[in-house]
Amino acid sequence: MAGGPPGTVIGVRDTAGGPFVVTLVVNLPITKLDALEVIAFVSDGPVEHAGTAHPRVSLAPHVWAEVQIPKFADPPPLAVDICSDASLALAREHAALLSAALERVGWRVRPPHGADE
Repeated sequence: MAGGPPGTVIGVRDTAGGPFVVTLVVNLPITKLDALEVIAFVSDGPVEHAGTAHPRVSLAPHVWAEVQIPKFADPPPLAVDICSDASLALAREHAALLSAALERVGWRVRPPHGADE
């Protein structure tokens, strides 16, 4: 797209889309779409905005999960951002719930970033 310095793409973000965010880090070779499907499965939430540049999984009212993948085919880890437009406490609560659910299906999740801030 035009409008930025050479080598940049305008309109693409690689950061979480909510004002309150807790990040779970996972060392797992998995695609973004597969990661979203697993998150949707363990949380019993729908994948929203599928087929767009910014899909996410609804976890609860005002809380959702986004997956950020490494750039340029770097190896894992991938980041699972638990976002809330309501509060950091709500993001923390759902990050803990999602972390436990992902561990039950075999994922190894690092302690969340943003949980102690």
